Amino acid sequence: MSKIDLTNVGFETLMIHAGQSPDKESGALATPIYQTSTFCFETVEEGQGKFAKTIPGFVYSRSGNPTNRALEMKIAALEGGEDAVATASGMGAIGAVMVAFLKTGDHVVCGDCVYGGTSVVMRTNLAQFGIDASFVDTSDAAAVEAAIKPNTKLLYFETPTNPLMVVTDIKKMAAITRAKGIKLVVDNTFAPPPLQFPLKLGADLVVHSVTKYLNGHGDVLGGLVVGSKADIALVRGNGVTKICGTPPSPHSSFLVLRGMKTLSLRVRQHCNNAMAFAQYLAGNKYIKKVYYPGLAGHPQHELAKEQMNGYYTGMVAFEVDAINGLSSYDAGIKLLNTLTIPSIAVSLGDPDTLIQHPASMTHASVPKEAREAASISDGLIRMSVGLENVEDLIADFDRAFASM
Repeated sequence: MSKIDLTNVGFETLMIHAGQSPDKESGALATPIYQTSTFCFETVEEGQGKFAKTIPGFVYSRSGNPTNRALEMKIAALEGGEDAVATASGMGAIGAVMVAFLKTGDHVVCGDCVYGGTSVVMRTNLAQFGIDASFVDTSDAAAVEAAIKPNTKLLYFETPTNPLMVVTDIKKMAAITRAKGIKLVVDNTFAPPPLQFPLKLGADLVVHSVTKYLNGHGDVLGGLVVGSKADIALVRGNGVTKICGTPPSPHSSFLVLRGMKTLSLRVRQHCNNAMAFAQYLAGNKYIKKVYYPGLAGHPQHELAKEQMNGYYTGMVAFEVDAINGLSSYDAGIKLLNTLTIPSIAVSLGDPDTLIQHPASMTHASVPKEAREAASISDGLIRMSVGLENVEDLIADFDRAFASM
């Protein structure tokens, strides 16, 4: 571990040093890639102790690996959690939480606007195991309280939501779940530290798609769950290492550790670019509506300012108006096909600007009536604003609109 006292340092120092120190064997500054399936013991007694967890160490990479552990310790420190467990994908993290805390006959309250893969888990996969889910607007505290049943075990939501950027008051939701004895799980993928800290606001568990901002380079799949030691032990033992069997590869964790050393710089620049771009869209005559919590006109702008530490997110969603006889949907599709800087692709948090059509891409698996109930229209466009010069992005959009 680091020689630095990390209990009283700024976020950036924690970001660089938490979970990592020079390798004891070689002195390597970067955490080595422990690309091994199994670990050897000097004696049978040592092996017995490590399996029984009376001796610290590793036995098999599915249950623990030094490279993966460094990543877990880093994100636990950054989120303010006691422990964390890494997974092979964001959906691996979400699935492991569901397996760890739910059983037949249980009930989940879920945000009505979530990532399409999460929606499938809630609507289809859980139902196969006799677990019921209700979908509500979690920015409405009364709706959440009304949805809770005697058998409710989890409240799960994203904030801001994917793709409509609805912001939920985490403190308010935590007060409700504490009173009811329910676990509060927050997907923090869209607003990772240093923007938002759900555990410090009362959440029990935080999940991340590491694929996105935490890695930040578009070359890794991964997930993380952060929480108390007791809760993470359940997620690791019951979910990740057993029924799901979804630990990340050590090489993936190495790449995420590399990416996270620039997390604060990257995320703040994403946010600065997104704010400038959202303001451009808000003043553009071709745009019907902009969804961005940093804009004063956003319904939860004041909450977002406080809860997200004034930086918001790098994600923007918008709807194109009807243009020259083209419907809103057709104009949006033509816009995407005309732009030159943004790549048409799902995912987010990459240095490159990515743009996509949720109704036919990330949320295509969500039933149309459910999309419409959550206000995800067929004309909605979601954009992950990258690290390019934002003036170049704006000029590219101007050229595309002029050609329509």
